[in-house]
Amino acid sequence: MTRAVALHHVSLPVRDLDASRRFYTDVLGLPEIDRPPFDFPGAWFGVGDSHVHLIGEPKDPTFREGKKLDPGDMHFAIRVESFREMVAFLESKGFRTDVDRSEQNAMIVDPHATAGFPQIYIFDPDRFVVEINADVLE
Repeated sequence: MTRAVALHHVSLPVRDLDASRRFYTDVLGLPEIDRPPFDFPGAWFGVGDSHVHLIGEPKDPTFREGKKLDPGDMHFAIRVESFREMVAFLESKGFRTDVDRSEQNAMIVDPHATAGFPQIYIFDPDRFVVEINADVLE
């Protein structure tokens, strides 16, 4: 058996492809990349050597409706160069640590996380949990 060598992509069903496209480019700063001509709408984004694939008009999607922002729930993580710059940028986009974790703009900031590196958690437009982390706390 051959062994896995990398995570290629994460796919997410989305309700509003345009809103999700804006989030992944404007908030997370991911470049949109070419996508094959599938018979359904979607968008692909590059993350280093990996991808995030958005699936528009999903047939039987699973969404996280009614759930709070929870680092222990299903999520994926993106590494950034500067933890502090990302926190400031997310705050400029309206994300806040002082709101209830059920709010769409909730943000968890943990500069001294148990994982050993600083972590941020936010929702995407469909309430998927996105972890943003950095190698070190600068």
